[in-house]
Amino acid sequence: MKRLCRELLGTQLILEWKKIGDDIVVTLTGGDEHVGAVATGSFDKKSGRSYASVLSLPGHREDEIALNGAKMFSAASRSTTVFIVGIHLDNITKKEIMDIVKVSKEMVGELSAILEEGH
Repeated sequence: MKRLCRELLGTQLILEWKKIGDDIVVTLTGGDEHVGAVATGSFDKKSGRSYASVLSLPGHREDEIALNGAKMFSAASRSTTVFIVGIHLDNITKKEIMDIVKVSKEMVGELSAILEEGH
């Protein structure tokens, strides 16, 4: 697996990915690792558009990161992607959540650029 890491709030956010045939599986974890949301993305070669759908587990809020990431990864790689996100930090504040979302989006953007270059 390939990986990007960012240090934030005393923990590491870890974005890992690997190819499975032509498809890609990506995970983003931090703090107490778990599965909070899972999204799949696909790319329609006829229309040139990517699509995604997400499943979020009860009580988890990673769905927006997962959905947007899966769509971006599929568009960049022109393939099917699965994106699993699970980030948990105890006693987190609203500002800290916003910081994690911001850094997560930056990491998703960085991986999208890497995937696009590989295509």
